[in-house]
Amino acid sequence: MPEPLRILAIEPYDGGSHRAFLDGWSRHGRHAWTRLSLPPYKWKWRMRHAAVTMADWVSQRLDKGESWDVILCSDMLNLAEFLGLAPPPIRHVPSVAYFHENQLTYPVQHEDERDYHFVLTNMTTALAATAVWFNSAFHRDSFLDALPGFLKRMPDHQPFDAADRIRTKSAVQPQGINRFPPRGPRSAGPIRLLWAARWEHDKDPDTFFDALDRLKSRGVDFRVSVIGEQFRQSPPVFDEAGKLFHDHIDRWGYQETRDDYQAALAEADIIVSTAVHEFFGISVVEAIAAGAYPLLPRRLAYPEILGSREVDRTDGFFYEAGAAALADTLARLAERIERDDLWHGDPARGVRAVERFHWDRLAPQLDTAIDAVAG
Repeated sequence: MPEPLRILAIEPYDGGSHRAFLDGWSRHGRHAWTRLSLPPYKWKWRMRHAAVTMADWVSQRLDKGESWDVILCSDMLNLAEFLGLAPPPIRHVPSVAYFHENQLTYPVQHEDERDYHFVLTNMTTALAATAVWFNSAFHRDSFLDALPGFLKRMPDHQPFDAADRIRTKSAVQPQGINRFPPRGPRSAGPIRLLWAARWEHDKDPDTFFDALDRLKSRGVDFRVSVIGEQFRQSPPVFDEAGKLFHDHIDRWGYQETRDDYQAALAEADIIVSTAVHEFFGISVVEAIAAGAYPLLPRRLAYPEILGSREVDRTDGFFYEAGAAALADTLARLAERIERDDLWHGDPARGVRAVERFHWDRLAPQLDTAIDAVAG
């Protein structure tokens, strides 16, 4: 086995899936880590200033005699700027850019809201890196397929070969998750639904609440927990739904502790997604690992994430688009819960489908992959 590498991990936005990725890999892998990070605050400013801040911090550490074999950064860092600003010993260290998201194919409500500066930051980071890792093949392909169209907006000197240059050094390395304890017997009661996502328009909460309204109109009893990160200006539908479904709500809003979050996953019969944007979907994968039945739109990264060789019969995990189709499927699942037959006799089927994402499996794969980058 090769000697452990000294990894310099640079994370300008150390929260959510970004933090979970570094925490999980460093805890379960065999390499030695130096982590330089900034709190998850004002992401646009982080993308603009992190290269300067991190170059200064690295310079201070080099003066103390530290050195590294490989650099790992997220898509929030302008890697090209960082390498240009960092001291010469850093500039030839192999690097991996890990893309949790990108600013080109993230859906905005109006295209003129998109800041092209951040798209170019993502592109130049990928071009500057020795290797580029995406958390799903869907993410990689959607970004690289959209890049040439974006470059046509440039008045001249469009680097149309950028997508091909990035693709040749790209790989898919998914996000890892922690293991959850086996689920005990289900307590009595109606179907328990969970919606766990950022309270933003790209997760399409309107469709979810429309489906709940249809269930309510049909007399289908249910309990619901709506959790996830909230922002200063969340879509108004959340306020409306909080009032409309007040008598059905178990949990509402961001879960302040990890224990509360895990309890919400463990209580759910069904994890529902209505997302129109999802490059991986860590909360969905974690809910499945905790024993919830997935009900997901047949799009984005979801078919890939649940396309496991370790389990068959995953077709029932998907619904066709729209609130009506979602409500119809939820009503059928509620009937199966009444018959105590939600999983058709195989309650571990979902857990097996996401088994490959557990850190004790994934961390050794990532260790090997970064060994290859470091040479």
